[in-house]
Amino acid sequence: MKQLFVWDLHGTLEQGNDRAVVDVSNRVLERHGYQERFTYEDGMKLYGSKWYEYFQWLLPQESYPTWSRLQDDCFDLSQSDITLQCRWLQPSDYALDVLRSIAQHADWDQILISNTRAANLKIFIDALGIAPFFPEGSRYAVDGHAAQERATKKGVLRDHLKNRHYDRLVFIGDSPSDMRLKEVAGGTSYLYAHADFPFRKCEADYRIRDLRAILEPRN
Repeated sequence: MKQLFVWDLHGTLEQGNDRAVVDVSNRVLERHGYQERFTYEDGMKLYGSKWYEYFQWLLPQESYPTWSRLQDDCFDLSQSDITLQCRWLQPSDYALDVLRSIAQHADWDQILISNTRAANLKIFIDALGIAPFFPEGSRYAVDGHAAQERATKKGVLRDHLKNRHYDRLVFIGDSPSDMRLKEVAGGTSYLYAHADFPFRKCEADYRIRDLRAILEPRN
């Protein structure tokens, strides 16, 4: 059976980036003269939001142009200070084992679709050691951080599926947008959450806290 596994990155294949987002955001807030700061608890609660939405939550008195400018500065800082960005970053439990198992099947493919910018995506996959599993043409940066997005995960998936046939599609992510990818061409959705994180509110075929569950036979 020819299968395609469609992965999300943040909160799924990695852990620790919720803290890095807080560190980067607080550094940018300091540079802009704000007294407000995020806590790591805030980072857990807000994780999965667009970056400007963090600032919208913390600085409700400001406007979208300000939140967007702070977001852009965060992206710039995360690219220029890789140590700060990757301080907490590591693969999720069993992520490398599962990616390796999928890669060993000749008729199984896997792609990565992330709501981040291309330059940042390369930093992340290199730091996590997962670049060999997602060569060019199988990793996509949607850059879904604008208030009005031009590209979407669904659009990227549709383009990838053109002229390709799979008997089964498998979606693994931590957000509603990941679970809605099955609307493109059917498939099975796995909503993942780390041990200390709540599951996001959305429909999913399965809710898992162990990535190895996606390899278990399903009826």
